[in-house]
Parts: sequence; structure tokens; C-alpha cells
Amino acid sequence: MRQAAVLDVGCHSALLMVARRREPKDRQARSRWVMSRDGKVRLALQETLTLDGRMSRRGIRSVQRAVASLSGPGHREPAMFAFATSVIRDAANRDEVIGRVADTTGVRLRLLPGREEARLAYIAARCWLGGVSGPLLVLDIGGGTVEIAYGEGAEPAQVRSLPLGARTVTRALLSGGALPKKEKLQAVRRHVREALQDRAPLPVALPGTQVIASSKTFTQLAQLAATLEQPTRAPASLTLPSVSRAARLLARTDVEQRGELPGISPHRAGQSLAGAVIAEALMEACQATEAQICPWSTREGLLLERLGANRERRSRGTS
Repeated sequence: MRQAAVLDVGCHSALLMVARRREPKDRQARSRWVMSRDGKVRLALQETLTLDGRMSRRGIRSVQRAVASLSGPGHREPAMFAFATSVIRDAANRDEVIGRVADTTGVRLRLLPGREEARLAYIAARCWLGGVSGPLLVLDIGGGTVEIAYGEGAEPAQVRSLPLGARTVTRALLSGGALPKKEKLQAVRRHVREALQDRAPLPVALPGTQVIASSKTFTQLAQLAATLEQPTRAPASLTLPSVSRAARLLARTDVEQRGELPGISPHRAGQSLAGAVIAEALMEACQATEAQICPWSTREGLLLERLGANRERRSRGTS
């Protein structure tokens, strides 16, 4: 059994994930990858960013404590890859953050470019679907950026990373997530749509394309939409009308009350409206009327790549 570990330091939490490849006893059967969480520390790094985009000393200390906790004696995983997402990557003092964490923990956080995050999310989605070939469009809304990837084989043919994440739009245009006036919300929608149009051409979901939505933003929107439409329905997919309906509800709900809505976690309530607005505009721009919710994304794609899953698929001729 092979295994690899990834320490993912994001805006809301630091998470240690381990992937194990289990070989079947039957040589004719395919091996499978098992993902498991080996530790989690809650963070709130969006609250530690200064007006000039720096991470405060309080934020740096919280990252130091989280990394130390998840890389200590109780979590000595083989071949651990530690990386930070856009909240640290885009911080004005990111070198200071990474240096201080390395000095106190011995772990140097690495940074992945947005386009690499998009590629890895595609790899994860392709594997989650069973590795079959065919047109695949992957949409991923993070806190700082939006990732888009499209392809027909093991590797994507197109990748995009846009600075339109839920946290980014909230900080810049929605006053920390406060209940907006109708005119303000319309202006935010126009800004997001125009920003997506400026990055054209984006890949589109032509007939026969499997559309995958990954990330907490899409997952929580799907949970909210499922409850609004049919409380017993499992949130396995998300339609464009469902996203629009969820966005309207979030737009008339105070931040404190958003955290009480089905699927919306309190620590993400402030950026949930921006996330819904972005999801709606993104699906429209990519002509995606429905998307399947995938629990795997960049983190799992990185684990699979470190286990060699993608190399094996390419060698089998599925590229």
C-alpha cells in the first residue's frame, strides 16, 4: 500500500489529508485510492488581513500553531507536501509569513499558482469520476480566485485562474458581506460578469460535456438549494436556476442569519452571498445549466499526482 500526505493551509482551516492506494488481491481488478482526514485546525485568516493586504502578527501566529500541531509527532506522515492557498499566496507579506512558519515549525509552505490549482482540480475530478475520458469542465470557486479547467483526457487542455474568489469579491465590493442594497448588488453582479467576459474565451459546456463543481462554495450552495427545493433531495448536483434562487435568498438575509441557513457554515456566512453571485455568473459564462458536486479538488489532485495516479492513466492511453 502506497500513501502520501498533504498539509493544506487555507483561509478557514489547516487540514492534513492522507491518500492511500490499496492494491486489490485480484490482479484483474483496479487499485483504488482512499482519502482520509488526519487532522484539522480551524483558522479565520480573513479576519487577520490588514487594509493594505498584509497578514497581521495574530494571523501569522495562528498559522504557526496550526502547522506545528499538524506536523508534530502525532502526525508524522511520509512524503508530506505542505502548501498554502491564496490567502497567504496573495498576502503582501507572504515571504515573512512563510519564513516565520518555517523558522518555528521546520515546515516551509509552498505556493501553487492558480493555473496549477486548476489543473490539479481537473485531475481530481477526472479520477473521482472513474478516470473515463470525454469532455470535462471543472469549476472551482475559492476564497481568492476562481479556477476553470477543461479537457477530454487525463490532463486539461485549458486552464484559467481569475481573481474573483468569494473572499476577494466580498472584501472589495460587499463591505465584508453586509446586507447590500438592490443597486449595490446589481453593480456587483455586473462587475463579476464583465470580469469574466474580459477573460474570454472561457471554455463552455457543449453538449456531452460533464460539468463538475468543486469547492466549499459550490457544496454549500448545493446543500442550501436542495433544502429550498426538496428537503429530502441529496445535494449531488446544482442547477443554474437553483444557484439564482439561493443567491436571492442570501441577498435578503443578514450575515448572522445566513450562518443558520441549511448548508451555510457560520464562518463562511460573510462570503456566501459573493460565492452565490460568482457561481451564477460563472455557470452562465461557461454555458453550464447543471453541475455535479465533487468532494475532491486541488488538495486531492495533488495527493493523486504524488501517488502517480495521473502518470498511470496517461500510460494506459487515456490522455
